[in-house]
Amino acid sequence: MDLLKKIWPFSFKERKDVAALVIAVILHVVADIVIGVLIGVLAKIAIIGVIFSLLGSLIGLYITAGIVFCFLSYFKVIK
Repeated sequence: MDLLKKIWPFSFKERKDVAALVIAVILHVVADIVIGVLIGVLAKIAIIGVIFSLLGSLIGLYITAGIVFCFLSYFKVIK
């Protein structure tokens, strides 16, 4: 569990109300959109496009896992 807290530090913060949870999820989604647009622009470069496409997929999975951990920590399924 300590390893997960080191990898996703903002997902395991204690949230006491729904507003804090919604703000955390919105921040994750905005970060995903911004990074996705940036990687989408860089992925059009011919030689390194495949690397950036893979990197974009990994970042999408990272942020999706962060959102899931936000909900699980809010509902106290994991601590």
